[in-house]
Amino acid sequence: MMQHKVVLIIDPGIDTAFATALALFDRRLQVLALAPTAGNISALQATINTHTLVAQLDPPRWPRLGAALPIKYDVDGRALHGVDGLGNARFPEVSLHAPLSSDRLIVEMVQEYPDEITIICMGPLTTLQSALHREPNLPRRVRRVIVLGGAWREPGNVTLAAEFHFFCDPEAAREIVHSGMPITLVPLDVMRKIIFSPSDLLELPAPSCRVSRFLRQIVPFGIRATSNLYGIEGFHMKDVMGVAVLVLPHAVTSRSIYVDIETRGELTRGMSLFDPRPNSANRPNVELVTSIDVDEVREYIFSTLRRIEND
Repeated sequence: MMQHKVVLIIDPGIDTAFATALALFDRRLQVLALAPTAGNISALQATINTHTLVAQLDPPRWPRLGAALPIKYDVDGRALHGVDGLGNARFPEVSLHAPLSSDRLIVEMVQEYPDEITIICMGPLTTLQSALHREPNLPRRVRRVIVLGGAWREPGNVTLAAEFHFFCDPEAAREIVHSGMPITLVPLDVMRKIIFSPSDLLELPAPSCRVSRFLRQIVPFGIRATSNLYGIEGFHMKDVMGVAVLVLPHAVTSRSIYVDIETRGELTRGMSLFDPRPNSANRPNVELVTSIDVDEVREYIFSTLRRIEND
């Protein structure tokens, strides 16, 4: 069985923690490193949550852990994810062992495994941009970059025009999509396809499974917050799609297309603009995921959790 070597850039709120848990226990993935970033939560909280995740989940192979760059964005996701980003579950404090900054960690991993690593970016793109500045050859040394960001045919989730990750740092998003990296872009249209409902929570494997126990502690807050904020009965597991796109390629439909990011518009800052014109002079710079088999993804989630329980 082929294993994909991956580095995850994470701003660990609830759905990011869920996606990270799946990745850490998926036998098809070798998670080499977790590179935290500010986004849903502050930079320090992102670093703490990343260490907490690994300590609570105790995966068979522990990845290297980075430290988030000291970045502060104009928005955050605490209303949806809790003050601590993990549903206010109050996990025990963890020790931070002076890890490398996330951008340096990414560069080290790519230098150690040239042409082998897939980077899955589940947060704002500032950290990946910083890694690119440290290592200009990064586009030629990564195997693939999966970016969760932008909105294709749907409105944004921060403003009418902009999706959260691109809104946080549109300049970084723009530089990355024009960097020459082999990018697969998962827009908000696809990220929103999986809604984890209260009944799904009840179907998680037995409480003895440490991963399910962890998820039961963090997911209920997200379900309640989504109901209160948006009137939706269930929590969008957006970041799970980044992992699903890699491990379920047969379930994905995509197209090559040109995308650009608005960086300064008063109403459109962070907006992703796609050029589908057949005779356009703009050459495609991303592989845009346009649809994914939701039933396949849901089966992937529950089959992975059931297997963890039985291991």
